[in-house]
Amino acid sequence: MSETPTTVPEQPSARPADAEWARKARGALLRYRVMAWITGTMLLLLCLELVLKYGFHANGYDAAGNANPVIGNWVAFAHGWIYVVYLVTVVNLWSTMRWRLGRLATLAAAGVVPVMSFVLERKAHAQGLARIEASER
Repeated sequence: MSETPTTVPEQPSARPADAEWARKARGALLRYRVMAWITGTMLLLLCLELVLKYGFHANGYDAAGNANPVIGNWVAFAHGWIYVVYLVTVVNLWSTMRWRLGRLATLAAAGVVPVMSFVLERKAHAQGLARIEASER
């Protein structure tokens, strides 16, 4: 009795829905990573501005009362709007990755606590990337 070899059809490594989710998740993760660095940098500049303003009494005005273009309120204004964009990317990443609500609060707080955005970005990026790679297997 001879048996004919049966061929097993090749299965793709990821279903189309998983591949689409992975593509969206990678995009959300990249946008979050960029905005976390920009927001963190602007927050450090804001802290520097506040130290100069209140610690060294550099109020942003020269002796004649003219606004000093180097030390002004532009950093606070810029950080405020950048933080809004950061929050949008945080919500996008959070909803894409389907993380818990506590993660959303932590990611949102990272934009207003100095240096926290850099630390949390590394952690969130590693966990997000691991989850994406697991879905692609």
